[in-house]
Amino acid sequence: MSNTVIPGTESADNTQSPVPPVNQKPKAAKNKIGLIALIVAVLGFIFSCIPGVLGLGWFLLFVGFVLGIVALFQRDKAKGLGVAAIIVSIVGTIVGIIVFMAVMANAVSDAFGGTESKVSSPESSAAAGASSTAEAPANDAGETGTRENPAALGSTVESDDWAVKINSVSLDANAAVAKENQFNEKPDKGSVYIMINYTTTYKGDDADGQMPAMVGVDYVTAGGETFDGTEKMVTAPKQIDSTKVLYKGASTTGNTVIQVPTPVDGVIAVRPGMLADKVFVAVK
Repeated sequence: MSNTVIPGTESADNTQSPVPPVNQKPKAAKNKIGLIALIVAVLGFIFSCIPGVLGLGWFLLFVGFVLGIVALFQRDKAKGLGVAAIIVSIVGTIVGIIVFMAVMANAVSDAFGGTESKVSSPESSAAAGASSTAEAPANDAGETGTRENPAALGSTVESDDWAVKINSVSLDANAAVAKENQFNEKPDKGSVYIMINYTTTYKGDDADGQMPAMVGVDYVTAGGETFDGTEKMVTAPKQIDSTKVLYKGASTTGNTVIQVPTPVDGVIAVRPGMLADKVFVAVK
């Protein structure tokens, strides 16, 4: 008898078995420690921005950082919150350090007297025995030496320790800078090199002397941006030696070059000492 199979009567055993489903990785469970770490880190970040509770802020940032690391090692737990807590803790610590340094700088400034700067006009500086009325506090409203009313070019700015005289300002020193050193770069597009010639005199009583690096000579645009010469490092013709140790009464004169945006419509900011007030001097 033949084994003829009538169509439609095939055995179910001959049908193909369905393909088993691919095993899916289980979704990571929520990480409670990571959540706690992030909350603690955020609180630490907030407190680290408040000078009065910096210590608490740093403590919370440290706790948040440690908990964040613990959260990363939780098995089968989500890692995102732990990573976020670590990042917030690191950024918060950096911000806390900046706030701390600002607080310390203000404390030092308040602790030491003699930070008031005075400015003398070129005429009064040259006159022997000039009267005391020729000098005025630089930061008093309406007085000479503000950004709105800068002192005349050639003025001398003084603190208890330093006297700084702005002798001249070249508003386009590109050619002089290029000639001075073949490795000096050209100024960026839309910028120009200005060259400031100034004299610093040490007036203090430090037995070991001090360096003119304590003095600051920057450029401030009409829009309020400050440029200090670090934007483009070049060698200036007859560059001032800011590392020379000066003793009471000694002076040094030289140039500094600053890349500034055009047009040159700003003023020179003079700080006669690290803790001294700034005085602004006209560029022409």
